[in-house]
Amino acid sequence: MSAEKAKQLHQHETTEQSQSQKQVKVQVHKKRWITPGEKFLYTVVSSLAILFSVVVVSYSSSIDQMNRDMQRLDTNITDQQLENENLQYKIKELSNPERIMEIAKENGLEIRQSKVKQAKSVSGNE
Repeated sequence: MSAEKAKQLHQHETTEQSQSQKQVKVQVHKKRWITPGEKFLYTVVSSLAILFSVVVVSYSSSIDQMNRDMQRLDTNITDQQLENENLQYKIKELSNPERIMEIAKENGLEIRQSKVKQAKSVSGNE
């Protein structure tokens, strides 16, 4: 009887040991590299950084386009001023009294009084 008791006791101890070994097993949680909260914060910060960079690039692009338009307008103004100066010079050249008298003689007109006045300005601005 004592041998059987010893066997039972031994079996009981081994089962307890196996159970205790099973209980000793600790489940190790895999530690994540980034926590979900950090992941959310990184996502929000990176999204804001990308949005900010897109806004900055868009804003600088619009400023660049405005500068090009201003330069084009300045060029157009300069060209128009040059054309106006050329036309003013041509007006003065064509309103020369000697030229008018020459054209009048070519067309058979006679000038009875030699006083010929030159108009100062066509538009009246000067």
